[in-house]
Amino acid sequence: MKGGLGDMMKKAQEMQENMQKAQQELAAKEISGESGGGLVQITMRGTHEVNSVRIDSSLMEEDKDMLEDLIAAAMNDAVHKVAKTNQDSMQGLTEGLNLPPGFKLPF
Repeated sequence: MKGGLGDMMKKAQEMQENMQKAQQELAAKEISGESGGGLVQITMRGTHEVNSVRIDSSLMEEDKDMLEDLIAAAMNDAVHKVAKTNQDSMQGLTEGLNLPPGFKLPF
């Protein structure tokens, strides 16, 4: 029994170290979202911090409301891609833990 608990604690510590490393890698990863067929592109890190916004010059002469909608759509696209990337990256770390269905670890 004692060895089982020790093994479990060792695995938990290894998982924590792997999660920290994965979080650091995700924080450095850049992911782009776009809208308008690429006319608006937003690049953000895995931490959801926006690195850059690129707006095609052809949109500068267009309707302000349309440009605002395209920026919002590109932002949402980037946020969804970052969330999916983070989820996919962390999923591999929690495999084999036999967590109950629906249980979510704080990432």
